[in-house]
Amino acid sequence: MITTDFGDLIGARMRDEHQQLAARWFTRLLDLVPVNARDVFPTESLLDHVPALIVEISHYVCQPQAEAIASNTAILKKASELGALRHAQRASLHQVLREYQLLGGVLVSFVLEELERTSASPTASETVQLVSRLHDAVDVLSQATVEAFVGLYTQTIADQSERLEQLTRMAAHEWRQPLGVLQFGIRLLRRPDVDPELIDRTLASVERSTQHLVDLTRRLEAMARLRSSDDNAVVQTVSVTTIAQEAARQLREMAQARGVEVRVAEMPTLTVDVGRLELAFVNLLSNAIKYSDADKAERYVEVQAAISEDGFVRIEVRDNGVGIPAAALATIFERFTRAHLDQTEFRHVAGIGLGLSIVEDCVRAMGGRIEAQSVEKQGSRFILMLPAAPA
Repeated sequence: MITTDFGDLIGARMRDEHQQLAARWFTRLLDLVPVNARDVFPTESLLDHVPALIVEISHYVCQPQAEAIASNTAILKKASELGALRHAQRASLHQVLREYQLLGGVLVSFVLEELERTSASPTASETVQLVSRLHDAVDVLSQATVEAFVGLYTQTIADQSERLEQLTRMAAHEWRQPLGVLQFGIRLLRRPDVDPELIDRTLASVERSTQHLVDLTRRLEAMARLRSSDDNAVVQTVSVTTIAQEAARQLREMAQARGVEVRVAEMPTLTVDVGRLELAFVNLLSNAIKYSDADKAERYVEVQAAISEDGFVRIEVRDNGVGIPAAALATIFERFTRAHLDQTEFRHVAGIGLGLSIVEDCVRAMGGRIEAQSVEKQGSRFILMLPAAPA
């Protein structure tokens, strides 16, 4: 056993210096691990986690029962929360392990410094046992962090695999109908005795089906591009009005066919990823046009913006369409979600529920956030909050 006086001395000193020890660990972490200081602890509560872990280790040094730290559910929860945080920050398992290696090194160095600073004279065996206790405590906490990290990582892989399978099934389902129209149209047009009027109708169906396939392919490509590590953002200082007008131009025929007026107000200049902002506008405007209210004499979707006080520009895409069912609002940004799928009058609307998911990905990648508000039969409002100045 460790001499009680020596263990108590080191434990008390660790508690006295726990903030400084955490700061020392943090400094070494930033020196040795390629992370951004602001990304390590995004909230004040998480910033307190490492000092709290050090305090718990100090109690373990004073009361070195084998089960003491391993049975402390509160402190193990903090260690697990660090694992969840590192997973959310897309850290590697190597980084997680390295962080705890650094913590162990800082604590052992502190013990050696205290031996030189104080008049304590433990035996070599007592010193080795104390250092061993430190490593045991760090290992227990490291294991809790790693288990949380690996558990979430494994779940992420499983979720990605499930989404890929779901994407394959839904894409195959969406492609089947227009491909069937194309096959039928080709066979029909090869016949020499086809009525000219039927030819015109068939060509119109073939054109619509082709456009459906093109739109679907573009959406899938956009989603893949947003997730690709090779995606090089084109960040430019540009008028938001210009980007919104370009998105509206791409959808002009679609809007005219449904009698929807697209209104773009004068908006400020931002330094943004032009491709992502344009893609977000295209998807939002496309949805507003597809779900316009045929019962209304005037149908419109408008884009407008204002500078907000918190350093963000508030951009609104607002329409007077059929609106979104209240029960669907909480999930509309999830992949493969279609809010009107159970409504017969909208089953003809093409899509596999990726549009709003792509919009949210775009906005997040630009450092912003998005929310939706809607009232059925009145319309919907999508609010994009984008940084007024680049990071």
